[in-house]
Amino acid sequence: MRIVLDLQACQGSSTHRGIGRYSMALTLAMLRQGGNHEFRLALNYRFPDSVRRLRKTFDGLLPQTHIGGFELPEAIWEHQVANSWRLRAAEQVREHYLASLNPDVVHVSSLFEGLGEDACVSVAHSRSRFNTAITLYDLIPLVRKETYLTDPHVANWYYRKLQSLKNAQVLLAISGHSRREAIDALQLPEDQVVNISSAVDDIFLPMQVAPADEAALRARYGLPRPYIMYTGGIDYRKNIEGLIEAYSMLPGALRQKYQLAVVCSVPDTERLRLQNLATRFGIPEGDLVLTGFVPDQDLVTLYNLTDLFVFPSLQEGFGLPALEAMSCGVATIGSNNSSIPEVIGRADALFDPNRVPDIAAKIEQALTDRDFNASLRAHGLVQAKEFSWDASARKALDAFEHAHERRLSRPAVSVAGAQPRRLRLAFVSPMPPERSGIADKSAELLPELARYYDIELVLAQPDLADRWAIANYPRRSVEWFEQNAWRYDRVFYHFGNSAFHAHMFELLASHPGVVALHDFYMSGAVNYISAASGNRDHYCQALYASHGYAALVHERERGREESYYRYPCNRHVLENAAGIVVHSAHSKELAERWYGPGSADDWRLVPLLRTLPGQVDRAGARRHLGLGDDDILFCSFGLVSITKCNERILEAWLNSPLNDDARCHLVFVGENDVGPFGNALAARMAGHPRVRITGFASQELYQTYLAAADIAVQLRARTRGETSATILDCLAYRLPTVINRHGSAAEMPEQVALRLPDEFSDAELTMALLRLRRDREFARRLGDAGYDYLYAEHHPARVARLYHEAIEAFAQDGQRSRYLELIDSLALLDTGIAPTDQDRLQVAASIAANTPVLGPRQLLVDVTGIGADDAAAALIRPLLLAPPAGWRVEPVRIEDHQYRYARRFALALIGHPELPLDDAVALLSCTDALLLAHDAAPETLPAAPFVRGVTVLSLPAQLTAQDVAGWLATVLPPEGRAHAH
Repeated sequence: MRIVLDLQACQGSSTHRGIGRYSMALTLAMLRQGGNHEFRLALNYRFPDSVRRLRKTFDGLLPQTHIGGFELPEAIWEHQVANSWRLRAAEQVREHYLASLNPDVVHVSSLFEGLGEDACVSVAHSRSRFNTAITLYDLIPLVRKETYLTDPHVANWYYRKLQSLKNAQVLLAISGHSRREAIDALQLPEDQVVNISSAVDDIFLPMQVAPADEAALRARYGLPRPYIMYTGGIDYRKNIEGLIEAYSMLPGALRQKYQLAVVCSVPDTERLRLQNLATRFGIPEGDLVLTGFVPDQDLVTLYNLTDLFVFPSLQEGFGLPALEAMSCGVATIGSNNSSIPEVIGRADALFDPNRVPDIAAKIEQALTDRDFNASLRAHGLVQAKEFSWDASARKALDAFEHAHERRLSRPAVSVAGAQPRRLRLAFVSPMPPERSGIADKSAELLPELARYYDIELVLAQPDLADRWAIANYPRRSVEWFEQNAWRYDRVFYHFGNSAFHAHMFELLASHPGVVALHDFYMSGAVNYISAASGNRDHYCQALYASHGYAALVHERERGREESYYRYPCNRHVLENAAGIVVHSAHSKELAERWYGPGSADDWRLVPLLRTLPGQVDRAGARRHLGLGDDDILFCSFGLVSITKCNERILEAWLNSPLNDDARCHLVFVGENDVGPFGNALAARMAGHPRVRITGFASQELYQTYLAAADIAVQLRARTRGETSATILDCLAYRLPTVINRHGSAAEMPEQVALRLPDEFSDAELTMALLRLRRDREFARRLGDAGYDYLYAEHHPARVARLYHEAIEAFAQDGQRSRYLELIDSLALLDTGIAPTDQDRLQVAASIAANTPVLGPRQLLVDVTGIGADDAAAALIRPLLLAPPAGWRVEPVRIEDHQYRYARRFALALIGHPELPLDDAVALLSCTDALLLAHDAAPETLPAAPFVRGVTVLSLPAQLTAQDVAGWLATVLPPEGRAHAH
């Protein structure tokens, strides 16, 4: 393989820090270990002095012709909005240079470079012509964002780097902890992140120090007495304050004997702050020594002379100073968190860094217990031998080779035409802070989808609260998109059934794109648009367009709420989409139920993306909620409503032994219904203190309950085609979960949840809850199986890949793309004779007739010359109210030698004359049928091609209105073509 090494970590401010030293050591080891590969260095020419230095360093190890670099625009480090174009241009310039080297792998030694200097590292624009591997040290700023990411410009810079991490094919973690942190925080597949560990330079060894050299060094750094040592930098997470306070708590005799040496660079402001802190803790002047920067040789000597090395960090990617100290034979103790335990490798050498008395006690033990101190020294020398640069390099090269093999064996996604750049995708969806489930799901999907596309957001909201989105994806208004939609290669709509999607309906009609339907039903959103616009007719117009006249009658007789629970009202979305993505087979079944067989044949099934929680602090969550160790917490998650069967759950609970068990609690985690259902539920649970509703649950509170719960119960009724994210979240947290086989939940494997029948009884629900309460082993197995299923099917990386494949498949071979291809071909058709207008009309009519139409076949009833009050109309009204199975009844009349829909006639017939529907030209398909009155003359029909292929039926004279529907059901079977009568 050709491996290109980006060594900017060894050029700027990181050069002399741990990252720079790690990068240089790993690079040298890879050159030693990778003899079968061709290596090249890619350097940043904005650091000319470092280029000369590195050329000298690698002279003899690499041909000078293999050491090159790139020029970049200047001042790209000014991370302000005004400079964003220059920075993004620099990223593309660098990535273009790397691609010109024809690498198989590009290794980025440090991604998080460039904050305050002209370094530039990204994996944002590459079209994945090669694999990119990144050394991952830690994600501490993300984990502790409240400390490190308070500046919005810095936060944006950091979150753009996180997108590059997701875009890379391989991450080389420097510890098992960093690997797990990346998998959990970035939702990466297990095989994408490899722990290559770390090591120390050869200079860190036990050594004998001559008395004169020791005296000189002690005098140089103000260390006349034995000392306790720390090194590793001054930073909040390094917990220097905790170390100083712990030192102040040592017995007086120990403090008189030992100084505390903090060995690292200390800015003047920090020096003053730490000295004042020592004074406040009663530490005499001179006992705390802040050495400032020390060269490597002095650092090794200081390690060898100390009696104890203490590493009290709150979080580390690896914890290299601890390994350096152990390599020098120093007794070493450290924090019991993050990666430090795997470095130190000894449980009794660890303390809780959040508890200062624990730090002090461990220091005292290590200084006063001679045997313990000696065993720590001996252990450290043995433990240090477990780490080597050659081993780390070999693991890194193995990861490169495996990724290269995967790339070679993976079939490329077929995309029409060679793409010279990453495709631009417009992403149309609500986003946080909108209180919409789709907004949250979009925020989760975007970082995954951005592996494949350059994404811009199309928003109809004033604010954007998701930091990752703010940092990575330009925002466009709906108005701007309307004028500039041509700029995009792909358009993607993330649709839900709520008011937050109101702007998307018209956009989709004007600018078709791939639609991801979270909810099959759109009636709730359509009803909102109707109410918000003050046009009540809008809902009825959409209802008619989707479901015909019978739906209008239902809405009038049963009311609006009953109507939008019954009817999907989504035909305008389905017809305008360039492709449909759904999350369940149930949605495809609903399409066939409402729009006929084959209506969802070309839809793509992509599982709902769910993030995995990583390490769950169950004990902390339960403490936060005030739960005792013996308490059993049952939860039902999501908005409280009739569709969630909350009242059934409550009744089963109140009438079971669980209600009498003081250890059992039932919590509905979500906002209560604001109508009669919610009021009745709240009244029913009154007087039961261990049953409650949380009200609106923030994401943090929601996750706290998921972490704390013992058992979940997630039931559904009156599904509208949605896939339950709350069920999947319960599985992600390993919660044993009770579900009923309703809608998409029926597709879940039997072993991942305790499944009740769709129409379950109260007794069945009670028994399920009691079984999970009493059989803890069964509950544990259920939770583990649920997690395994979720990881395999719903992992973000897998879901994003399936989305990408679906979007590109629709772009190449979707119905709309085939239609556009036909239009382009016709536009280029040149036979030497120009077509006439009539030629074009004939071709257009043929295309329309041949184009599949969504929905049942039309039964067109010719009402030419018939009025709504005529006797013949009595035969037609029953057909409008109860169409034959698989058919949509539409009265038509002949005007100007063509058929037009007789909508005004039909509306009058069903008692809905006020609805404004136009008598538009009828759209006929060869699968339709035309029903004529018994005395109609065939020669009066409009000329071909308007009815060519349409089945023509003549209504027998002897049939009554009651007989018509039955007769038609006989002659018009719902499947296949009818015979002409």
